Amino acid sequence: MSPVLDLREAADLRRAKFAANGAPEDGGIRSASALPNGAARRVSTKDLGAPCSLRAKKVDREGKSFYQVEGYFTVYERGYEMWDWAGPYTELVSKGAAEATIAGSPDVVFLVNHAGLAMARTVSGTLELWSDDTGGGNRAFLNPTRQDVKDLVAAIEDGTITEQSFGFMITSGQWSPDYMEFRINEFDMDRGDTSAVNYGANPYTSVSARAREILDSLDHLPAGAARAALDRLQHRPDLAEQQMPPATHETPVVVARSLDSYLSRLND
Repeated sequence: MSPVLDLREAADLRRAKFAANGAPEDGGIRSASALPNGAARRVSTKDLGAPCSLRAKKVDREGKSFYQVEGYFTVYERGYEMWDWAGPYTELVSKGAAEATIAGSPDVVFLVNHAGLAMARTVSGTLELWSDDTGGGNRAFLNPTRQDVKDLVAAIEDGTITEQSFGFMITSGQWSPDYMEFRINEFDMDRGDTSAVNYGANPYTSVSARAREILDSLDHLPAGAARAALDRLQHRPDLAEQQMPPATHETPVVVARSLDSYLSRLND
């Protein structure tokens, strides 16, 4: 049996777990522990089928010159594949999900690849956020004398940097009745970021494909490396909070049958 669950198998396992924990039948969320992968998330705009590429141009603003970098950091009502402890599911951001956090004047910075020195910031007036029918957008005014800004603008103009991603906390979400889809109804961007990214934290590019490769290789790991991997997985806070159900011959498992049975095999 393949250790990788398909969408339906993962949904059945997820539904059984939440039902056992007394989750509402409509898939509503009572606490952060019911949110997939915890409440924090980074998602990019890649492959969402919308006009979300970054654009850059030189502008004058309040008597000073800036590079204006503009685009969408999220797109509404466009499903994309994600993974949690049970396996794959479809996630989408509801129309208007960014409106409440933007109205609250959050402290958000503009970065490259979610790292490095801030290039713009809402509290300084150099980063503007909006929400429209397409999604959540941002407009950053960058200092043209900075070398990192020059490098970013050159990459955008060359077409080598086209995507954005954003860091946020989910504050309201809901599973579909069949637990195959999770809808983000509202999120909080305060102390988060919007970023120009090479690929983004989107499962189409960096999570989904690599997850399958990792799962397929687990049975071939040397014993020492496998024990180290198990130890790290067992001490991850998100896995400790969401204990996996025991595996049986009728139950597909998420990662190499189950941690307990796999550990037993290593000790034989």
